Amino acid sequence: MLRYIPPILSPELLKVLAEMGHGDKLVIGDANFAAASMAKNSILVRCDGLKATDLMDAILTLMPLDDFVDKPVLIMDKEPRHAELKCPVWDEFKQIVAKYDPRGEEACGMISRKDFYKEAKEAYAVIATTETAFYACTILQKGCL
Repeated sequence: MLRYIPPILSPELLKVLAEMGHGDKLVIGDANFAAASMAKNSILVRCDGLKATDLMDAILTLMPLDDFVDKPVLIMDKEPRHAELKCPVWDEFKQIVAKYDPRGEEACGMISRKDFYKEAKEAYAVIATTETAFYACTILQKGCL
C-alpha cells in the first residue's frame, strides 16, 4: 500500500508515468478516440470507467508539465462542422491544469483534430478512457522535477 497516490492511478499507469522522461507525451483519449490504433507504436493503457478530467487531475498530482514549451497541454479542437457544439470539458481541463502549473490556463493550447492524431501517434503512451464528453482528448507533455 502506498500513501498520497490517487487510487484511480493503476499500477500499470504508474509504471508508465515513472518510465516517461522529460518531453515525453501522454495522450488521454475519450471514449470515441481511436486509442488502440494510435498506440500501435507506443503503450496503450486502458482506464475504463474513468473520466478524462479525473484522470488528468490524478496524473498531474504526480507529473510535472514541461516548462521548456509554452503549451505542454494540448486539447483537441472541434471540427468546423461542430462549431456550435459546447465543450464544457475544456474549461474543466484548464481549471485542473491551473491547479498544478504556475502558468495557469496559459499552459493549455488547442490543436486541430488532424494534428492531434499526428501527435498522438508519436506519444510515449495513450490512455483510453470511457469519457463521454465531446472533444475530451488531451496531450500532456512531461516536464522535469
